[in-house]
Amino acid sequence: MNKEKKDVEKPARNVSPARNDSRSDSGRQSDVGGEIEKLEAETQQVDFWNDKNKAQAILKKIAELKDNLAGAQKYDKGNAIVTIISGAGGDDAEDFSRILLDMYMKYAIRKNWEIFFIHEHKNDHGGYRNVSFEIKGHPSTHYGGNASVGASVEGPYGVLKNESGVHRLVRISPFNAKKLRHTSFSLVEVLPKFSKLEEKDFIIPENDLKIEYSRSSGPGGQNVNKRETAVRLVHIPTNISVHASGERSQEQNRERAMSILLAKIFKKAEEEKKTVEESMKISKGTEIEWGSQIRSYVLHPYKMVKDHRTSVETSNIDAVLDGDIDLFIDPIVHEQQDEEKKL
Repeated sequence: MNKEKKDVEKPARNVSPARNDSRSDSGRQSDVGGEIEKLEAETQQVDFWNDKNKAQAILKKIAELKDNLAGAQKYDKGNAIVTIISGAGGDDAEDFSRILLDMYMKYAIRKNWEIFFIHEHKNDHGGYRNVSFEIKGHPSTHYGGNASVGASVEGPYGVLKNESGVHRLVRISPFNAKKLRHTSFSLVEVLPKFSKLEEKDFIIPENDLKIEYSRSSGPGGQNVNKRETAVRLVHIPTNISVHASGERSQEQNRERAMSILLAKIFKKAEEEKKTVEESMKISKGTEIEWGSQIRSYVLHPYKMVKDHRTSVETSNIDAVLDGDIDLFIDPIVHEQQDEEKKL
C-alpha cells in the first residue's frame, strides 16, 4: 500500500485542458509554434552551450512545448488496449463479441502486430461476455504499410481508436431453434497504452479506488488457480471498472488493471474535452443498444457492412470479418489528418 500511496501523491497533468480561452485552437497552436521556432533559433547560436544550465533549460522547454502542441495525438503512435463488451442479445451478443475479436486479431496479423490477452470472460458456447487485450505495434510500422518520408507514423492506437463505439449484428441466430432473425450489440473500446513514465503523470486518489482480488481461470500457469491473482479495479466516482487476469502474479495484474483504468479516464477526458481531474467526477456510460451503433454488420436478409458515421459500406462481409477493415478506417483517419493540417 505504501508504494500505491506514493504514486498517487504525485502532481497531476492536465491532458485535455478545458477550453475557457476565447482564442481558437489554431491561434493557441500558432503561439506555441512561434515560441518553439524562437527557442530553436537560439540553439543555433554559436555561444549556445557557453551556459550549459541555460542551454539545458531551453532544450527542456522546447520538448515541453512540442509535447503540449502534440496533445492527445502523441499517443497515436503507441500501442492500444482493446476491450469488447457484449450488450443486448444474450448468447448472440456474446458470440458477436467473439466474431469481433477474431476480426481485430486477423487485422492485427495483417499489420504484423502482436496481441497479448489481459482478461477474458467466456461463456459456455465459446463467446465472450467481455475480453480485453493489448495490441502492440512495431516502431518501424507505418500506417497503411508504406507511408512516405515525413508522413505521420500511426501505431495501433492511432489506427484503431475510431473503432470505439457500439457495433451491431443482424443475422439468423444459431442459438434459436426457430431460426429467427436476431439483432445483437457489442461495445468496442480502444484505449491508449501508456508507458510507465506517462502513468506517473496521473493522479487517482487512493480513497477513490476499490480493489478486489479473485482466482484467475485464464492463462498464466497452475499458479493462477492456487492464489487470488486476478484483479478488479473500480473507480468509485465514475463507476469505471476494469479487470486483469492474464499475468502470473497479483501485482502484475494490478499494474495492468491500473494502466487500463488510467487510459479509460484519459479517453473520457479527451471525448469530453476536459482535464483528467474533471472527468474523474462524473460518468455517463455508453448504452450498448439500438440507436447508438457506429457500424452495422448485416448477414440476413442481405449481406452488408455499413459505417453510420461515413456511410461507407460493402457487401463483402466475409472479407470484413476476415480482418479487411481498412475501407472503414481510412476515411476517418484521413479526415482527421486533414482537420489537423488546417490548424
